[in-house]
Amino acid sequence: MKPITILVSVDSNSILLGAKEFVKVFKNLIEEFNLSNLVEVLETGTMGNYSGVTVAIMPDNVYYSVSSISDVKKVFEEHILKGRKVLDLEISPNELISKKESITKEYKIVTRNIGKIDPKNIDEYIANDGYFALAKALSMKPEEIINEIKESGLRGRGGAGFPTGLKWEFAYKTDADQKYIVCNADEGEPGTYKDRLIMEGDPHSVIEAMIIAGYAVGATKGYIYIRGEYYGSIENVKKAINDAYEYGFLGENILNSGFNFDLSIRLGAGAYICGEETALLESIEGHAGRPRLKPPFPPQKGLFGKPTVINNVETLANVPQIILNGAEWFKQIGTENSPGTKVFCFAGNLNNRGIVELPMGVTVKELLIYAGGISGGKLKMVQTGGIAGTFIDESKLDVPLDYDSFAKYGVSLGSGVILGVNDSHCVVDIAKNVMEFFRHESCGKCTPCREGTKIAVEILEKMSKFEATMDDLEHLIEISNVAKEAALCGLGQSFPVPLLSLINNFKEEFEMHIIDNVCPANLCKKVEKKKSRKLTI
Repeated sequence: MKPITILVSVDSNSILLGAKEFVKVFKNLIEEFNLSNLVEVLETGTMGNYSGVTVAIMPDNVYYSVSSISDVKKVFEEHILKGRKVLDLEISPNELISKKESITKEYKIVTRNIGKIDPKNIDEYIANDGYFALAKALSMKPEEIINEIKESGLRGRGGAGFPTGLKWEFAYKTDADQKYIVCNADEGEPGTYKDRLIMEGDPHSVIEAMIIAGYAVGATKGYIYIRGEYYGSIENVKKAINDAYEYGFLGENILNSGFNFDLSIRLGAGAYICGEETALLESIEGHAGRPRLKPPFPPQKGLFGKPTVINNVETLANVPQIILNGAEWFKQIGTENSPGTKVFCFAGNLNNRGIVELPMGVTVKELLIYAGGISGGKLKMVQTGGIAGTFIDESKLDVPLDYDSFAKYGVSLGSGVILGVNDSHCVVDIAKNVMEFFRHESCGKCTPCREGTKIAVEILEKMSKFEATMDDLEHLIEISNVAKEAALCGLGQSFPVPLLSLINNFKEEFEMHIIDNVCPANLCKKVEKKKSRKLTI
């Protein structure tokens, strides 16, 4: 290590803001001033800030947000050459948090390495206890590993919240000549990008977890199913897999344990439905991505008809730390029924964009503080949990987000998206936008989803033109209630969640469109019908 390290946040978002170019400028300046023996520039993952490219100067522990080459030169000339901070570019992880607020502190488990290590350098991962959990796991019995995960209370972080240890146990107890571990890295939920940033910033944590899972359940083959548009994730994961093979963490006789495990990548083609686990398996097998009837469930009969464990990226990234530190350590974080942390993404009309990792049970109000509040107007609503999550008003901002929040308060945790909406938006327009997404992404296999989403869009289009009746509003509710019970998979069962939450929490605005022909946001317009002209002969 050289005395001074310049860390530049390079991910798929910051690249668009010029991160790669800024790295080159820093390196050129180091050469120009003959400082190669003293200063080095390293690329790392996201540091959580999306207002510009984040640059960290170590060991000074000073962070800057740079938006131009002139900013880069200013940081280099002032901080590196003259040893003084550039105050107008300096940022703090807590700069937007009011000192008067009682706020939950960030606790990093999943994101512990992101923004601190070079994700393409396996040595840096190992230097931060990487693959130590694998070594420990290979000295344990498979049942001991599964019990540790069960005792930790770790649940699926993709939205469903199924107990991870229980899923592993089902696969472990199913006899078969071949078993599989699959990482669901499709992440098709609009507004969700945490898995992408995890793979870009710390891909080895997911790989290590998959090897541990394979050993625990008796699987010798794994697949990481990555969304095809995630170019940065694909590049970093491929590099990490190749390095893991070279170091003996993948392949035959891993760490002289006698255990074999192979891992490869499969690319998705951008279908939201393939986030559903059985549709994902169909896609890997080369079929159209459509859900299967359940049971049987994947741990009994999954990929190629064999027992398969499917876990989300964020879920897996927790595993190495649980194995290293123990279930009791993990249970001390979060709430009693929802241990651990959750990675949240900020989207919509919020001043801050990026991710934050906080203990389960953090309130929506606290998350809005981390997000820097609403931009472009006053707060109208917040959607929690992604496109299939709930829309809430100001009365529910104190609700703690965990796996009990939906049953207790009607507020979903989901994938962890916090979407801020200001008062320039219309409830009917938002509902139509959401339902158009579900209509487009429906695979068409079952009637409640295929027809329900289509009819819902038609009704909402009528509302936006002030042509709907109160019977239409009741019809929306009826469609939603039927889909919740009768749709084949999670997509069809979840589209009623955002729709019903909008109707329940903002019914008055729907009625204004129907009864008063008024749109408070002035976005919906009555369409004047053209009079037909009679032909005269």
